[in-house]
Amino acid sequence: MLYAILAAGEGSRLAEEGCEVPKPLVHIQDETLIGRLIRVFIANGASRIVVICNAKHAATQTYLRSLTLPIPLDIVVQSTPSSMHSLYAIRDYLKAEERFCVTTVDTIFSESEFAQYIHAFSESDLDGLMAVTTYVDDEKPLYVQTDDGLTITNFCDACEERCTHVSGGIYSLTSKALGTLTRCIEQGQSRMRNFQRQLVADGLYLKAYPFSKIIDVDHASDIVKAEQLIREWQ
Repeated sequence: MLYAILAAGEGSRLAEEGCEVPKPLVHIQDETLIGRLIRVFIANGASRIVVICNAKHAATQTYLRSLTLPIPLDIVVQSTPSSMHSLYAIRDYLKAEERFCVTTVDTIFSESEFAQYIHAFSESDLDGLMAVTTYVDDEKPLYVQTDDGLTITNFCDACEERCTHVSGGIYSLTSKALGTLTRCIEQGQSRMRNFQRQLVADGLYLKAYPFSKIIDVDHASDIVKAEQLIREWQ
């Protein structure tokens, strides 16, 4: 399976709070955020990894180019206005395989739950399997509306009926989603959540996969929280 990491954001909130390195290079315990993802992806059958990183973050580019990995690592350098635009920027890599998994660079999750999640997607006939959690740790969470079987029926900015989970920023999709992505860009849409809504509108078969907790490292205080979670999962 191909894995992709969206790391083209500026990480402005961390920088404002005194973080001296780009977000992908923030250390959680003894690993960088991006290094942890790469390790986990390789452990879960990655055939190739593509990373899109911010053009202003030379240190991230240097770090990635210094890695010696058992699989190909493609590095795309491009600053983008949203995660959806980052995904579009690497679409040619995603076309190469039928299934792919995409995460934002600051996502912290249980490694054992992630392995189960990837196995579930690999064995399914779904067009997409979205990681979700009941643990709300985002300033502007995206609520996921589902039926009783966890088939996704909508993505909502506010908690509505049958919205028991929020999006976790981990998306496993098939190449079928790329047509929707292209149309979103052509129509001038923005933000990953609007792309996800369009996937539902286009009739793709999406399910939610619950994780116990998923957090994003957006603030300095999130680093401590992430380290505590990882210790609990170990």
